[in-house]
Amino acid sequence: MPRRNIAEVLIGAVVLVVAAGFLAFAIAHSGRTPSSGYQLYAKFDHIGALAVGADVRMAGVKVGSVDSTTLDPKTYQAVVGFTVGNSLQLPKDSSATIASESLLGGNYLSLSPGGDEAMLKPGQSVTITQGAINIEQLLGKFIFSASTLATSVKGGQGESSQGT
Repeated sequence: MPRRNIAEVLIGAVVLVVAAGFLAFAIAHSGRTPSSGYQLYAKFDHIGALAVGADVRMAGVKVGSVDSTTLDPKTYQAVVGFTVGNSLQLPKDSSATIASESLLGGNYLSLSPGGDEAMLKPGQSVTITQGAINIEQLLGKFIFSASTLATSVKGGQGESSQGT
């Protein structure tokens, strides 16, 4: 084999090793670790952009992750399966809310503990839930109500000026 071919093969091998190193680094530091803990469920009318792998937080601290999102064919509600750490025991009357990280950010599942003495067991459901708020619909309702208010105020001023 000529020297040039050996050099090309060696450089190609070095490039592949470096690429594999970058890939391993990216996977190790992606923040997606296998979740250990116990599985819970919650049903929502609307989950927005909540995705598998999203954080489950309590008081802003990550305590688990979302494992699955499915649709219940009987109730047409979104069923979210999530895992929380074994060290966290949730009271049965805890609540789950889908919250937004920011106006442009993704969603996460926020848990609020209740006051019940009985705790949720693996596989049980959080029954008090609040779905994601759709910002576009909220803005649309605001704009519609503001324009309706402006029209009624404008119409009311016209009537009072005509009567005098």
